[in-house]
Amino acid sequence: MDNSFRAWSECAADLVAVAAGRRPADLVILGGQLANVHTREILRWDVAIAAGRFAYVGPDASHCIGPKTEVLRWSGYVIPGLCDGHMHVESGMLTPAEFARAVIPHGTTTMFTDPHEIANVMGLPGVKLMHDEGLMQPVNIFTQMPSCAPSAPGLETTGYEISAEDVAEAMQWPGIIGLGEMMNFPGVVNGDAQMLAEMAATARAGKTIGGHYASPDLGPAFHAYAAGGPADDHEGTCEADAVMRVRQGMRSMMRLGSAWYDVETQITAITEKGLDPRNFILCTDDCHSGTLVQDGHMNRVVRHAIACGCDPLVALQMATINTATHFGLERELGSIAPGRRADVIFTSDLRELPIQRVIARGKTVALAGKITTECPHIAWPAEARNTVHMGAEKSAAEFTIPAPDDGAEVAKVRVIGVVENQAPTQALEAELPVRGGRICGQGDICQIALVERHRARGSVTNGFVSGFGYQGEMAIASTVAHDSHHMIVVGTCAEHMALAANRLAEVGGGVSVWKDGRELALVELPIAGLMSDAPAEEVAAKAAAMVQAMADCGCNLNNAYMQHSLLALVVIPDLRISDLGLVDVRKFELVPVVQEGGQEDADA
Repeated sequence: MDNSFRAWSECAADLVAVAAGRRPADLVILGGQLANVHTREILRWDVAIAAGRFAYVGPDASHCIGPKTEVLRWSGYVIPGLCDGHMHVESGMLTPAEFARAVIPHGTTTMFTDPHEIANVMGLPGVKLMHDEGLMQPVNIFTQMPSCAPSAPGLETTGYEISAEDVAEAMQWPGIIGLGEMMNFPGVVNGDAQMLAEMAATARAGKTIGGHYASPDLGPAFHAYAAGGPADDHEGTCEADAVMRVRQGMRSMMRLGSAWYDVETQITAITEKGLDPRNFILCTDDCHSGTLVQDGHMNRVVRHAIACGCDPLVALQMATINTATHFGLERELGSIAPGRRADVIFTSDLRELPIQRVIARGKTVALAGKITTECPHIAWPAEARNTVHMGAEKSAAEFTIPAPDDGAEVAKVRVIGVVENQAPTQALEAELPVRGGRICGQGDICQIALVERHRARGSVTNGFVSGFGYQGEMAIASTVAHDSHHMIVVGTCAEHMALAANRLAEVGGGVSVWKDGRELALVELPIAGLMSDAPAEEVAAKAAAMVQAMADCGCNLNNAYMQHSLLALVVIPDLRISDLGLVDVRKFELVPVVQEGGQEDADA
């Protein structure tokens, strides 16, 4: 963090002196239409800033101006810097520094990040690296200590496992704001000792417990989960989900990421049902670099909420003061009020939110869409750049599914069904042809494989997936594979699947798309196989080429790569794949790909 930025208690005397007119402000904003998120008003008020904090906010700040005071005259709207209540930096394919550099011009000045992606690969040392680089940025990056690595014990294997002792240790770090999303909701509901111990350590530290209840069941199981301590949840997909969460005293976090469109289906709890909006928060969860560079970040979410019928000032509250209040920081940020960090946006339109200027901690950090400050990097160590260990080179034979030895020409199989713009999948069934002793994909159904890449065991788990629309001979491989982050390979051809997997082992991780015997696109992610420390624009350009390559392979889903990367997320229904096999998330158990005994045996 900027060493010149001081705690409120250390500069209170200066703020009082500026507000009283006894000493000049560092910066004064005159003539703006100030969005007061405490009262939901637009006020023709001025703002005076000193020591990186708001000193005077009122109708006339002329008494705060001295000979060296910087004066900005602005007749448009003056709004608080935007806060993302739940997000994963790694989903942007960028390090914290490059992520900050990408989102600052869009008006995001505060992020509450959960680095559980790197936790699965590198454990507590990886989390510490993310935490430390976050604290170096010119905006506010708070870290939630990851809670679930693995997210579903017994159903997947991670590179490292997070313990209750790890959580207790991290709670002492300066930038830790709470516990990351508690994805192991069956563990909480069933009273798992480690999950309860992690939440207890967080509560003893006086910090916030993040939730992740990815089930449509709002009966006793949900009530038991709420009783366990999670204070928020972002996994709702419909109005009933949002309503039940706030009725239980939780904050309902409504997300708009690159592929998750869960705001429109839940915001009716406010716009139509009339519930108090104070307990609703906007967030992104997962945004890849292309979205950040081309479409925006939290400004995109606020615009979307308004387009869904939300009052602009209510939408703004859900991206500022509501978020700050939830994490116990309402006296520190989230509004333009005395004592708070001077995080400000200039915009000419409250509905479309063009971002003309961004001020963070009293300093202009972006102007007219261009960043004007530095975002410092840490020195990422060698162990963070050498994390793809999948053993021997993969062969096409490892990406085949043998047919049952019954001589049948077809086999009945389970299929993961991708649902566009949503995290949940469907548990589908299909009859597929048998050729040469192996089961083959057909039509929209292609193959999926999970390649173990943490402990060099070299295991390959195979299954089937539908919904991508791939055609011809192709494959796409990715070492971003939430949450265990092995390697997911999807393809129509075993030879191409082997080519894509081996390519990622060669470059140390990333995404590789192959078609007709050649590589169409490559996004190198050398840090933990998850991130790049290259500039956001470069990563976004490679990501755009990857998206185009997927389209060239026949895929027309919105942000299909995000769907691809979540196919191993074994805590979100219905059907997923892990290094241990196919996982029925409705029952939290491993199930065979081939349904040898028909429906009755398949559900047994």
